[in-house]
Amino acid sequence: MKVILQEDVRGKGKKGQMVEVAEGYARNYLLPRNLAIAATADNINTMKTREKAKKAEEARLKAEAEATVEKLKGCQVRLTARSGGNGKLFGSVTAQEISDALKEQYGVEIPRQKLVLPEPIKSFGNFEVKAKLGFEVSGTVYVAVYEKK
Repeated sequence: MKVILQEDVRGKGKKGQMVEVAEGYARNYLLPRNLAIAATADNINTMKTREKAKKAEEARLKAEAEATVEKLKGCQVRLTARSGGNGKLFGSVTAQEISDALKEQYGVEIPRQKLVLPEPIKSFGNFEVKAKLGFEVSGTVYVAVYEKK
């Protein structure tokens, strides 16, 4: 019997896939637990429509990510921080601070989770922070940290 999975089912497939399973398995396990629906013509058309919509949404998000990378090319985020002595910062510059400054200074919104800091920024100077925007698209955020006076 052919069914369309509504959830990921271990050993059978991922959500949205059409798979062939034993009729008893479908009738007694998958269908009563709403893990799958029968593969009727209407349900197959609905599945194809959802796949098209999902691909279109992914294409739109990828285009947005690429546009964001283009905006980042000419941007240098300027941050000021308190000095703790010996040219070191009092604390460190976090991804959240970089994300907030990027939005405030250039209007580019990148969530802090997408900014990759190999180690915390604990000194003054210029740094490159990688921004992984998804869909194998990444860019570089240039950060300049100055002493607060």
